[in-house]
Amino acid sequence: MGRLFGTDGVRGIANTELTPELAYRLARVSIPVLAAEAKRPKVVIGRDTRLSGDMLEAAMVAGFCAAGADVLLVGVMPTPAVAYLTRELAAETGVVLSASHNPAEYNGIKFFFRDGYKLPDAVEDEIEKRLEHDGSGLGCPTGGAIGRVYRVEDAADKYVAYAAATAGTDLTGLNVVVDCAHGAASQVAPAVLRRLGATVQVLNAAPDGLNINTDCGSTHPEAMQQAVRASGADLGIAHDGDADRVLAADCRGESVDGDQIMAICALELLRAGSLPGNTLVATVMSNLGLDLAIKQAGGQVVRTKVGDRYVLEAMLERGLKLGGEQSGHIIFLDHNTTGDGIITALQLLRAVRESGEPLHVLAAQMPKLPQVLVNVAAKRKDAIQDSARIADAVRQAEARLGEYGRLLVRPSGTEPLVRVMAEGEDPALLHEIAEHLGDLIRQELA
Repeated sequence: MGRLFGTDGVRGIANTELTPELAYRLARVSIPVLAAEAKRPKVVIGRDTRLSGDMLEAAMVAGFCAAGADVLLVGVMPTPAVAYLTRELAAETGVVLSASHNPAEYNGIKFFFRDGYKLPDAVEDEIEKRLEHDGSGLGCPTGGAIGRVYRVEDAADKYVAYAAATAGTDLTGLNVVVDCAHGAASQVAPAVLRRLGATVQVLNAAPDGLNINTDCGSTHPEAMQQAVRASGADLGIAHDGDADRVLAADCRGESVDGDQIMAICALELLRAGSLPGNTLVATVMSNLGLDLAIKQAGGQVVRTKVGDRYVLEAMLERGLKLGGEQSGHIIFLDHNTTGDGIITALQLLRAVRESGEPLHVLAAQMPKLPQVLVNVAAKRKDAIQDSARIADAVRQAEARLGEYGRLLVRPSGTEPLVRVMAEGEDPALLHEIAEHLGDLIRQELA
């Protein structure tokens, strides 16, 4: 079979691709890999607001308990909060049941090590190997050796207090719109902002199990932008379903994306002499304007493949502290071990407060080259590298863009899509190239 783990855990349509049986088996076989030295392992499980979360949670609880592990249930909780709580509660591993920004019919299983970091490929491969052997050789605890289940009633309070403590500033007098995407941020994001003194207008914080990410949140920030304009708020922030991402809007309702957020925060750290190596990590999808802004301030940008795991790898290898993606998935290693949309929002608000400038002025520090992104539905997305027609079309398009343009064509790591991104000086040419390639990919890979 193909590799089970993608760029961000195991993901698929709940109850068909991602079944309770698979969830049970994953839990069962992962304990010997992730907690081999522990006599009585502890596992933290959190989830987002998807209807399928209860079903998959029950299956994983059964699997972990059958492996002799105690389970600490923290309920609906952002992905980065689970990373923090895994460390805080001294668990051997943490699990998040979430498909992040995907629609409600999807779900996913993400693992964290005891240190709060996501699993490297080699560890995921070992879990898959054991899964293929159907867990043969596993012991079957009985009596008191079977795992127990505990609910951590104050889990949200612990994370809210922790996140607020990272802000480093008071937000009294700041008027903020926050879009929670009917997801895991619905309770904790407004609580953190209010704890710091901000006036908060909350949008899309009434999850029903099916409305997560639906026309809201960071994938559809238009309602947040409109609310900022209508209410006269200082700015707005929008999370995705599991709150590991954030996008923003300035007081005029104009979008501020992940590249601009990274630029604002990196430039503040550069001015303070607090950006290790004067270096920011970003992926190949980030706008070239980010490089220009950081270089002009005396820093540099290191580029990686798309995916927060590759950003994190580069940060750890080089001893760096700030990196992320245009999507708003940004890692502040001084504060958490993974992308944290709430902490990122706080660092952005801190930059606004300490600079004394409105967000649109800070965002203007980064020039943006025109970019066009087309997402093409493709069931055979991974076959893109085998198509001579697509390869030839890409070469021709790159020649048309010239030395001041870029073209990226890649399969999504989390969805049945191929992403086509064209960047350059002529928006009309970018649209023409991206649409042409999109049509060709549909023909070849449908």
